[in-house]
Formats: sequence, structure tokens, C-alpha cells
Amino acid sequence: MDKENMIKKIVAIGPESTGKSTLCKQLAEHYNTMWCPEYAREYLNQNGVKYDYADLIKIAQGQLTIEDYCEEELKAKSATLNAESALLFIDTNMYVMKVWYEYVYHKCEQLVLDEIAKRKYDLYLLCNIDLPWIDDPMREYPEEKPRIDLYNIYKDLLINQSTPWIEISGNYNERLQKAIDAVERFFL
Repeated sequence: MDKENMIKKIVAIGPESTGKSTLCKQLAEHYNTMWCPEYAREYLNQNGVKYDYADLIKIAQGQLTIEDYCEEELKAKSATLNAESALLFIDTNMYVMKVWYEYVYHKCEQLVLDEIAKRKYDLYLLCNIDLPWIDDPMREYPEEKPRIDLYNIYKDLLINQSTPWIEISGNYNERLQKAIDAVERFFL
């Protein structure tokens, strides 16, 4: 197995406040591996929650950088352990950036579209909106209608691409178990 294929990349996507970060962290702990956090949270913490169109490209570039960094770190750790493969759980990718751009600004930067076409992933975990909303100054859509609309946009994206995906719903424990079942089915 070559080094490029030894990392299995599993991405959690979906609307805000659907447990993506929690799920990635839990899965990384369960499998004793790494997870890649969402860069937008770090960026908005540093620069304030008010953003504009120009900020989104910086967030997208930061997400790409942190994902590449995590993948390289995991490759290095796996090589020292002589592991045949490793799992990397990624909270958010360019699909999330595409949805964000198009939902807020009705257009998307070409870099995001190019990265969607270029980057390969092994499994998507689509997080449903059935968890209770958790208020956070970085979150924009506490109302049910935009959350449903956004969930359906993510679902349409996944239906129309070739990487396997599953829906993650239920309470936090049920979500974790569904994700573990999917990882076991696809990779172990």
C-alpha cells in the first residue's frame, strides 16, 4: 500500500451545531488516531465573528492548510508505527466552504471548487440537525428552516458525488455508534 492510500480520510459535514467537532474528537479517541478541527472557529476567535466575503477565502485556505498538516503528521506517526493504514477524522472540508459561500453570498470562489475536484476522501458523515441547538456567538442559524435548508443542500451535494456517505443522527451516543459502525464496515 502506498503512502497516499494508507490514510483513510473521513469527513464530518453538515449545518452548524450538529455535533461534527464532538463526533470527530470521539472517533479519534476511539480509534487512537488524529482528528482535524474546523479552522473557521480558530479564525473567527482571532478576528471576530463578523466576517465578509474576503474572510471566507482565508478560512478556506486555513482549512486546507490544517487538513494537509494533520494528514502529514498522521503519515509520519503511522510510518514510525509501521501501520498499514490510519484513520483521519476531518471536521469540515471544502464542501462546507462551498455551502457557506453560496448560502450567504450566492457565489463561490474558484479555489474552493478546484479543491473539491482535486481532493479525495474515503467517507462522509452527514450530521443531521436533530441535536438540540447550542447557542454560540459564532453560529448564525438557530431557526429550524435555515437548518433544514442547509441540511438538504449538504445531502444533495453528497448524493451527487461518488464518495460513500452515511447520515448521522440521534443523540451523541447513537451518532458515535453509527459512525463507528460505518468506519468498521468500510475500513476494518
